[in-house]
Amino acid sequence: MAMTKQAGNEALPFDMPEVELPVFPDGTFNIADFGAIGDGLSDNTEAFAAAIEACASQGGGTVLIPAGLWLTGPIRLQSGIRLHADAGALVHFSANRDDYPLIRTSYEGLRTVRCMPAIYGEDLENVAITGTGIFDGSGEAWRPVKRMKLTEGQWKQLIQSGGYEEGGVWWPTEQSLKSAALVKSLIAQNVQDPSAFEPARDHLRPTLVQLDRCRKVLFDGPTFRNSPAWNVHPWLCEHVTIRNVSIRNQWHSQNGDGLDLDSCRYANIYDSVFDVGDDAICIKSGKDADGRALAVPTEYVTIRNCQVFHGHGGFVIGSEMSGDVRNIAITDCVFIGTDAGLRFKSTRGRGGTVERIYIRGVLMKEIAKEAIIFSSYYSGKNNTDDPVAVTEETPVFRDFHISDTTCIGAHTALHIKGLPEMPIENIVFDRVQLTARNGATCTNARNITFRQTKVLPENGEPYTLVNTEAVTITD
Repeated sequence: MAMTKQAGNEALPFDMPEVELPVFPDGTFNIADFGAIGDGLSDNTEAFAAAIEACASQGGGTVLIPAGLWLTGPIRLQSGIRLHADAGALVHFSANRDDYPLIRTSYEGLRTVRCMPAIYGEDLENVAITGTGIFDGSGEAWRPVKRMKLTEGQWKQLIQSGGYEEGGVWWPTEQSLKSAALVKSLIAQNVQDPSAFEPARDHLRPTLVQLDRCRKVLFDGPTFRNSPAWNVHPWLCEHVTIRNVSIRNQWHSQNGDGLDLDSCRYANIYDSVFDVGDDAICIKSGKDADGRALAVPTEYVTIRNCQVFHGHGGFVIGSEMSGDVRNIAITDCVFIGTDAGLRFKSTRGRGGTVERIYIRGVLMKEIAKEAIIFSSYYSGKNNTDDPVAVTEETPVFRDFHISDTTCIGAHTALHIKGLPEMPIENIVFDRVQLTARNGATCTNARNITFRQTKVLPENGEPYTLVNTEAVTITD
């Protein structure tokens, strides 16, 4: 396979544009000089805003968070701002849901209304969050918790803390429990007026960090933990660099994704650690008709030298991929204890094409389900096994190359299930070894190549092929 541009020291099989880093003036603005008190009790929302405003008015620079425990409401960034959390700095976001105004943004692939993220910026250029401090999103004040994810003792303690329980799910407030139907109805009607969502505020959990339509973005060094919903969510951004970060959520955290790179172009993600409650490193590009209308793919992305210790998937594309995903390279990553290792998912209704995906040097251990899974049957929507007409709503997965990848200890080595009307196609496994209880199953697929690949199941045959064409297995 021909290699072209470089990312770090890695040759890539596609022409990767240079990812531009942000540039900042030399000035430093310490939040303590603007009245911030790091005692964990004082509300520093105004001090953060004043420091950022002063920095921006001087053309940008660094807003410094020194060591201390800093309570604050949401932080709104501006262009030219580098938010730097020193070692020993813990930024603890308010658990008061009224501190987070309702805004128009995007979540789970739809343009809609949500509570403002704990750290937020829109239409910015040259913006960064750096340092080795910690940002804690107070997710426990927002998230529902499923009983099946806790021990009996943990569940009992949670119930005794207050809140509301229904159907084996605990909710922190009555409003968060009962307003799901209202939110669903407003989204279905494409209502974009924040005031209409006010009765459902508690249900509209914010992300921890979200940047909308920004350029030259850098995350370098911090720990982002305990998010109310997704953890780090760049949306419609270009020139994104994420390195040396730790992204963490409790394993039971509902919608507790790590990184969701969503309709973004030109990104490098490397030398980072993930331990989360949902998908860990996830590529998205909008959902259904809204994603297709927006029509902004995620493309030209490299991911390397990352570790995932828990998550529904180590590296994931979808299920929101309606705006297309292409030219993605992931190399030299390690997944331990994830539900799935490499996870590619969609469903009828999405549309969109995922193609030219290159994976090399991934090591996996103790994978609870599939080491590698391709599924066009992610949701329960129109999941018939009979073919239906191919339309703009038909998702497409094609042109994947997976090489030098090893898994030991999965439940299932490989699961491929395309649609009968749109098989998953042109998938190459090159020097791959998968040790699992069960082997590889391919359904509704074509042009699948296993080259110098070993599938080593404890039970049954290595390969089971159903409605699959042009499979090549060579030594």
